Amino acid sequence: MRSVLPALLVLALTVYCVVSIVQAPDGAVRNLPKWGWLLLVLFFPLAGGLAYLLAGRPIGPAVHPPRPAPRGPDDDEDFLRRL
Repeated sequence: MRSVLPALLVLALTVYCVVSIVQAPDGAVRNLPKWGWLLLVLFFPLAGGLAYLLAGRPIGPAVHPPRPAPRGPDDDEDFLRRL
């Protein structure tokens, strides 16, 4: 059981980094292109994941830009005026 926990932590770090790289906008990752970070994280899971978190991850709201709230027709003033 002792050897399983570190392996699970490395797997979780790798999955987190891969998802973060794939979801990041193209120009938002730092120091390497997205495909470079992806290869680094997949071939060297622990070192690549830590390197990505420290030197490659986008800083600020560029990681997940906020989505506008969905609007219905009753929220559109132009639509209501045309009725």
